[in-house]
Amino acid sequence: MSKHRIKQSEKIYIIKATLSDWSGHVRGLPYRTLAISGESTLYDLAEIITDSYDFDFDHSFGFYDNIRSWTKSIVGYELFADVGQGSKFKSVKRAKVNRIFNNIKKKMLFLFDYGDEWHFVVELRGIELPKENTRYPLVIESFGEASPQYEQMDEEDES
Repeated sequence: MSKHRIKQSEKIYIIKATLSDWSGHVRGLPYRTLAISGESTLYDLAEIITDSYDFDFDHSFGFYDNIRSWTKSIVGYELFADVGQGSKFKSVKRAKVNRIFNNIKKKMLFLFDYGDEWHFVVELRGIELPKENTRYPLVIESFGEASPQYEQMDEEDES
């Protein structure tokens, strides 16, 4: 993901993205605290989340208001809406971070890879002014090691 300087009039959104289990539990699990322009899209946010966990950005994804059961979400944003596959939810490429995360402590589920279903609880922790000579987005805190995105196969497993 490319980093760039932003305008002084833009706000920086501090977002905590915690790898969770399928029930939305996050206690003790790895997290990343990210700084991203509020003018960025949810697509941009998804890219920095996956990058911060050393995942390849190679699967479909969505953001959902129901953290415990994404299929029961009323509000959602999906890449499917952007690629013409039909979706009852809105676009991630047109949804701005500052419109979606409009209250401190607002949470959404970020679901990455509908096959493996990587679940992340994403929460707005703060809004601040950009720091001089800083390029965004960036990871400002990292806790814990995540499992690798893809299981490593032993040579014995391949035969």
